[in-house]
Amino acid sequence: MCRSIKTLHNFEPPATDAEIRAAALQYVRKISGSSKPSRANEQAFLRAVDEIEEVSRRLLGELSTNAPPRDREREAAKARERRLRRELAGAAGQRP
Repeated sequence: MCRSIKTLHNFEPPATDAEIRAAALQYVRKISGSSKPSRANEQAFLRAVDEIEEVSRRLLGELSTNAPPRDREREAAKARERRLRRELAGAAGQRP
């Protein structure tokens, strides 16, 4: 999975509009192969981001779980630890 796209489901507090938009943007960037579209493709790119944001928001609203909500700070700490392990393994010429 693309490391830039964060899991948004089952957090307390729930995902913000900005987080959902950022995930939609990262998804469109990934599948289009472009971080910034050309002028010719800009409208299609932005429309795709808008549509994916809308679908993502609806999906998050409809998902249910019996698991307790995840703690943002704890998940962020785990992500930092994983990143550090990758960086250290890369510096040592190893795979994480």
